[in-house]
Amino acid sequence: MSYFFQLVVSGIVVGSIYALAALGFVLIYKSSKVLNIAHGQIIAAGAFIAYALTGMAGIPIYISFFLSMVITFFLAMSVERIFLRRLIGEPIISVIMVTIGLMSILDGLIFLTPFGSVNFSFPRFLPRTLISFGGVSISWTQLVGVIVTAVMIGGFSWFFKKSTVGISMRAVSDDQFASMSVGISVPRVFGLAWATAGLSAAAAGVIIGNITGLNFETLQAFGITVFPVVILGGLDSILGAVVAGVIMGIIQQFASGYLDGNWGLNGTAEVLPYIILLIILLFKPHGLFGIHEIERV
Repeated sequence: MSYFFQLVVSGIVVGSIYALAALGFVLIYKSSKVLNIAHGQIIAAGAFIAYALTGMAGIPIYISFFLSMVITFFLAMSVERIFLRRLIGEPIISVIMVTIGLMSILDGLIFLTPFGSVNFSFPRFLPRTLISFGGVSISWTQLVGVIVTAVMIGGFSWFFKKSTVGISMRAVSDDQFASMSVGISVPRVFGLAWATAGLSAAAAGVIIGNITGLNFETLQAFGITVFPVVILGGLDSILGAVVAGVIMGIIQQFASGYLDGNWGLNGTAEVLPYIILLIILLFKPHGLFGIHEIERV
């Protein structure tokens, strides 16, 4: 039984990281109906910025964590301003294709640095001992990652529901022209959406980097790995990202722990979440918490 609960706890840890990484997708889609395919590269950029501040500049990791979020905040805002601002009002597919091109550009830029081909690791700043309770263990790094994720997701949920800017972003997502008619600046909202997505991406990158190490392929792959989480939860739902992230995390841990471990299979942890995703979408095409919009014909 302790093995079962260990898998559940591990699934929650992995799922919370998925949720934080998926949050960037949700933030941008929630305000602009755009999928940012380059989100994984922004996650990697945030993690490497934090490492550069800590490992090269000697700044304490607690400070570099916040500085990396601030820098990535403005980096993502600049990306939107340079590459996407002129596409406001254009077909969504055009914007998505630009994000695919942006993904290739960021890949190339990162590969020009040592971070593209060399593995790094953050300096240890938490105890190495495990926290054990009832036969279930969790590392301090994982525990801090879950706490930071919960705080950030809670903060973004409040931001969208209660703040004036958050409500404006939701209004732009619903109808850009109606939002402009009441004085909301659509370009400003788009820039802020990308900036806040960059902030959450940096936080996810640092947490992932502390748990798994700093490897560019691993970090940028998270942008695709969490895509089923975003679809399952609902593209415009923060709560959906959290619930779907935990579901996917637990499914992966059970598949790895039982199917791969006991049945001699291989790779079920990577395949099974997609199978579950397809089954659920047959009954809930907009995801678990996605908004089903009915348009006039």
